[in-house]
Amino acid sequence: MFKNYFMISKRAKDISPFIVMDVLDAAKEMEKKGENVIHLEVGEPDFDTPNVIKEAADDALRRGLTHYTHSMGIIELREAIAEHYSEKYGVNVSPEQIIITSGTSPAMVLVFGALLDAGDEVMLSNPYYSCYPNFIRFVEGVPVFVDIFEEDGFQYRAKEFKKKVSKKTKGVMINSPSNPTGALLSKEVMEEISEFSPYVISDEIYHGLVYEGKEHSILEITDKAFVLNGFSKLYAMTGWRLGYVIAPKEFVRPMQKLQQNLFISASAFVQWAGVSALKHAAEDIKQMVLTFNQRRIYIIERLRELGFGIKVPPTGAFYVLANAKNFSKNSYEFAFKILKEAKVAVTPGIDFGSNAEGYIRFSYSNSIENIREGMRRIEEFLNKK
Repeated sequence: MFKNYFMISKRAKDISPFIVMDVLDAAKEMEKKGENVIHLEVGEPDFDTPNVIKEAADDALRRGLTHYTHSMGIIELREAIAEHYSEKYGVNVSPEQIIITSGTSPAMVLVFGALLDAGDEVMLSNPYYSCYPNFIRFVEGVPVFVDIFEEDGFQYRAKEFKKKVSKKTKGVMINSPSNPTGALLSKEVMEEISEFSPYVISDEIYHGLVYEGKEHSILEITDKAFVLNGFSKLYAMTGWRLGYVIAPKEFVRPMQKLQQNLFISASAFVQWAGVSALKHAAEDIKQMVLTFNQRRIYIIERLRELGFGIKVPPTGAFYVLANAKNFSKNSYEFAFKILKEAKVAVTPGIDFGSNAEGYIRFSYSNSIENIREGMRRIEEFLNKK
């Protein structure tokens, strides 16, 4: 009768691991044994959350704002987000199109849960952010991969995407600035993509972290789009778990119902911290961005000196996806060898898709002192090979 009682679901068995977290876990185990590890693997700002944000959260707690909010989020935060998109991108977004979530991961569950039926397709670049395909598959959608290339600066070739459009295509997912490449999509490419895709899902979580050129919101181009964004990266708020989605009006109520059932609402006092982030943290952010750019310039130069290939320098986020094929074709083994022997944690390219095999992702969301030491250790490691 209970023959299958302990059977694990196929969904749970088949989901691929997030390899960067395996690297981090292994590094943490080394640190427990007293070893000093330089962390260049995780995409987490090393800055403390700005005081104006922490003070707003503290004030909200003192005011007793610790209960459920409206399922779509407090109106003050939704209005602040709408104002932000108006001021920065010149687009009109109604607060009624915005749903506040506990980070952008739940936002993806809402988007794909509302957009996809079993067998529906979403096109993704390859390389891609590791978790995108898993979110799509979780709701029984099908990710369709389109290779992008180092020699193009990992720009999308819109014609290649168009070739993969089928009757089952529901959308294209874009991420600019990108994880893992740090590439910034041109507005022209975004316009081309929007012409043939029913919907564009635009992950804009790294907006604001741009050092050359200018980022564009998909909402500047089309309203047949979902925008994913949040506070983790730009505002150094990874642990606060605060994000949002801007959706076409016809999708808001279906997504709201998913939110009510799956998540209820985002944390109340954290939402008030988000209001302060948007309204009062500009100077703090400016300094962070300047510091990130200094690190970017340094790490690109050093990686090239060490023999890693970087044909087109990344101009956004805080990642460099460097070609390591001169050293190894197996990025997984190479990354863990660097961790074990050089005590520097980096992310293997295979974590980001088959077209990133042979690459290593370096995150420069660490201090310049630690980045320098990490590069010194890697140089020493490579010289021993």
